[in-house]
Amino acid sequence: MKAKDTNRLNVLRALLAETTNASKTSNPFKTDIQILSMLRKRAAASKSAAEEFAAADTNDLRDKEEAQIAVLEEYASAVEMVSENEIKEVVTEVISLMRSASHTIINAGSVMKAVVGPGTRYFEGKAVDKAEVAKVVQGII
Repeated sequence: MKAKDTNRLNVLRALLAETTNASKTSNPFKTDIQILSMLRKRAAASKSAAEEFAAADTNDLRDKEEAQIAVLEEYASAVEMVSENEIKEVVTEVISLMRSASHTIINAGSVMKAVVGPGTRYFEGKAVDKAEVAKVVQGII
């Protein structure tokens, strides 16, 4: 990189390597959520390393890890996610449809399957966090 931002360059190289390695496995990255998950895991690992370096009183390594955390969080925040309000609207719609078809048992699992399960159309092509959907479903049911 022309800007000589070595921290950003190192993070980008590591992310590219991890993405390339994942593409060679049976489960390559196909969605933004999988990439976001990778970014969050790397940030969590860097936070853990920074805490260990701080405990060992190696401030130079701690500073390096904190700089990497900042870059990872910057990239993670750039991934556009479905808003909580949109999730609530979809979950409410699905529950009302399930209630109108009274033969269906309404529980969190059946609602989750109807909202984010395979073959559903509600969040097709959008980055949605299943944990966030599960939290909304639990709140509504």
